[in-house]
Amino acid sequence: MREFNDRTAVITGAASGIGLALAHRAAREGMRLVLADIDEAMLAEVKKTLPVPGEALCTRRVDVSREEDIAALADEAYSRFGAVHLLCNNAGVGLSRLAWEHTAADWSWILGVNLWSVAHAIHHFVPRMLAQEGESHIVNTASVAGLLSTPGMAAYNVSKHGVVTLSETLYTELQAQQARIGVSVLCPAWVPTAIHTSERNRPERFGMATPPSTASAAYQERMAQAVKSGRLTADDMANAVFDAVAANRFYIIPHSRIKQAVRLRMEDILVDRNPTPL
Repeated sequence: MREFNDRTAVITGAASGIGLALAHRAAREGMRLVLADIDEAMLAEVKKTLPVPGEALCTRRVDVSREEDIAALADEAYSRFGAVHLLCNNAGVGLSRLAWEHTAADWSWILGVNLWSVAHAIHHFVPRMLAQEGESHIVNTASVAGLLSTPGMAAYNVSKHGVVTLSETLYTELQAQQARIGVSVLCPAWVPTAIHTSERNRPERFGMATPPSTASAAYQERMAQAVKSGRLTADDMANAVFDAVAANRFYIIPHSRIKQAVRLRMEDILVDRNPTPL
């Protein structure tokens, strides 16, 4: 999809980080925007600062882990603008723990936001995108954690591996249908966002995370430092996304050096070697 001006973009997790950068890039491209986030206050501030006419901008509080919220988001987008040309399933959360210290509630929260939200969006948006005229594109935000298995991030890794394979499957299915819907999966490494403070937006129904053990706390601190030290910015991610959409490129891996670790993992699999520690 090469033309963005006067098209409609739906972006989840749009109040901060990569989602906010995507919103700003889409605004510069002249797109109409439907922005969703669980943080209603931050979303209201974003609405004030985006250079988009009021009639071309819609914001909505959405808990993406709830299917009914995703369904309502799709309804509003189509009711307001009649079509969706760029769907960015971007909302995501993280929590560092040893695998056996993740509670059922942790798993439900992380999988709900990171993976189920994408599945629900595919269910509620794709049939309408198939029925509309012209080209459209779906971008699912995964992570290099969807290509690797970093210790201390079991639930996050599982969720992002799920997003990668779901995206790959969706791509091949749409290709088989000769649909005019492109698909891309974004797999960034460390980007200085607030994902290491995700618990600030953890819904009450999932409860609070249990205090980490000493080992989990060390992984938690390592994650926070890695996020803060990321050299590529959220704006870099947004630019990479728009470049990939214009080129109809599926894999978006802005941190090119991480491909060495991905190659090593693939070699481990192909030569029947035990996993090389990261």
